Amino acid sequence: MASSSSQHYVFILMGVSGSGKSVVANRVAHELQTAFLDGDFLHPRANIQKMADGNPLDDEDRKPWLKAINDAAFAMQRTQETSLIVCSALKKKYRDILREGNSNLKFIYLQGDFDTIEARLKARKGHFFKPAMLVTQFETLEEPGDDETDVINVDIHQSVDEVVAATIAAIRQVIA
Repeated sequence: MASSSSQHYVFILMGVSGSGKSVVANRVAHELQTAFLDGDFLHPRANIQKMADGNPLDDEDRKPWLKAINDAAFAMQRTQETSLIVCSALKKKYRDILREGNSNLKFIYLQGDFDTIEARLKARKGHFFKPAMLVTQFETLEEPGDDETDVINVDIHQSVDEVVAATIAAIRQVIA
């Protein structure tokens, strides 16, 4: 069965909270008629409570979450031609955990600056992430370098429709 996944891809939409990962992934999944998983749903209860209390997660908190996403990517790669997962993946070592054993995994980095994302977070309602934690997110963020050839950057300083279109174009280029 492993050989059947050679033409199957999982795309992780990554970036800081407020960059539009969930909105973009939802719309792209609808357009491409494919599977979409919000990695936040795989956070252990303790992580959700910690974030809800306004406390940032540390690397130890993230380990079980990243392993769960890695397992989900492994399964999705074997059942869908194209799948999407939302995961912040802020550090290279987190992305490396997600890559482990997932040969056809690619990242789409929704890249934006602090001011743009802060304005978006302040406008959001009903999400467990607190806008004040954005500082920590940017401090934690290790932007993908040239050595991470499996990362595609999409600039979020455009309309959501344009970000969705750019994301779809990037996915289609990889799977072509």
